[in-house]
Amino acid sequence: MKKETLEFLIKWLAFSVILFGVHIYVFRNFAEGITLYLPLWGVYLFNSTVALLVFFLVRRQFYKNPGKTYQSFLMLTVLKMVLAIIFLLPLFTGKSEHPKTETINFFIPYFLFLAFEIFSLNKFFQNAQTK
Repeated sequence: MKKETLEFLIKWLAFSVILFGVHIYVFRNFAEGITLYLPLWGVYLFNSTVALLVFFLVRRQFYKNPGKTYQSFLMLTVLKMVLAIIFLLPLFTGKSEHPKTETINFFIPYFLFLAFEIFSLNKFFQNAQTK
């Protein structure tokens, strides 16, 4: 179990750093002169932390009560969506000069982290069934 956790954390960290690096590179080269209200590091900190928490909470639920695992995943995903809306409230209230750019900057990593989370959970479930 510790080996699986360490492998996941290494993949999560590598995914986060590479994705952030690519995003910074693209943003600096193609969106010059745009000042963001929500900094990219904040967007990645939010998305990567929430994805990490969802993964570990679903995994914990699997060991605790496997029958409720999918239900807890759906509830955590809904909670994650609510937190995303709260995180984006400054964009909805007009505090940003470029709300479309900031929304895109948020949701691209959001969905990529969601895909990473689902892929990782699927792999975890497959490995857990073979044991």
